[in-house]
Amino acid sequence: MAIRRAQVSIDRLRRRGEGRKTKAIPADETSCPRCGSQFGADELRRNHRVCGACGHHFRVGGRERLDQLAGFRDWDELWPDMRAADPLRFTDLEPYVRRVEKAEGKGIGEALIAGDLEIDKVPCIAAAMDFGYLGGSMGSVVGEKLLRCCDRAVERRVPFVVVTASGGARMQEGVLALMQMTKTIVGFEVLHDAGVPAIVVLAHPTTGGVWASFAALGDITYAEPEALISFSGPRVIEQTTREKLAPDFGLSETQLANGQVDAVVDRRELNERIGRSMSILSRDASAGPAPAVAWARDRAGQAARALPGFSRKFLSRVRREEGEEV
Repeated sequence: MAIRRAQVSIDRLRRRGEGRKTKAIPADETSCPRCGSQFGADELRRNHRVCGACGHHFRVGGRERLDQLAGFRDWDELWPDMRAADPLRFTDLEPYVRRVEKAEGKGIGEALIAGDLEIDKVPCIAAAMDFGYLGGSMGSVVGEKLLRCCDRAVERRVPFVVVTASGGARMQEGVLALMQMTKTIVGFEVLHDAGVPAIVVLAHPTTGGVWASFAALGDITYAEPEALISFSGPRVIEQTTREKLAPDFGLSETQLANGQVDAVVDRRELNERIGRSMSILSRDASAGPAPAVAWARDRAGQAARALPGFSRKFLSRVRREEGEEV
């Protein structure tokens, strides 16, 4: 029996689709804006909101950020009842009070969330800014919370870790918001004077008064990939100068090349990196120096003690060769 070979052609189907645009699937918070990969909500949360296909870092809220740093273990929130006031009775397109109510309707109390927790089994005080609350802007409550975090870290002798994501000072609070720049700098000076480590993680975006104050003062400064880190954003600069900026302007990789940050770290590796850094920086002084330091000091001492004897021996030999009495 002869075998009949089937012939398949898709040319007709291709011609049928000519001139017709493919309908794009609407993007949502579980689809990657860079590569279009789709993820389940639980899968994305387990992966620290990082795309497993291309490595794109999704935006993370302040409370979830502390969950990630704590390894999804329990932690205690600090000063959860602090709320913004409206001493200036500020109104632009709508009253400041109304904007605060809308932000709190998302389940966020303020633009900075602080807590007592452990990162990679190392106790610390940690704080995270939430861009979802009025663009993560720094107002009076943010400055007060951050200063209290610094004081608490000094009191407990544990490191302080802060994750920034902010558009800058909160314009609705005027000069009161600008005063928080000085206030937060004082807090970091308190940490430095007490010898308590401060680690800053710069997330997208970190701009304005936050970058011009405490965000640039960490003992160690990490940044997430492709995070915008600058005082003014590219759009504002281009509109002001009428010049086109480089595509990588202000990105964390550019800031690393310019020496503004210590490392660009994938979010999934942050816990281990921060934990190791805290262990090194918070070494107890009573435990003595590290082995390498102790060895170097011992060798230096031996060399110093040998110098006088070596000099006398060398001088005696020279005198004998010259026929002088020793």
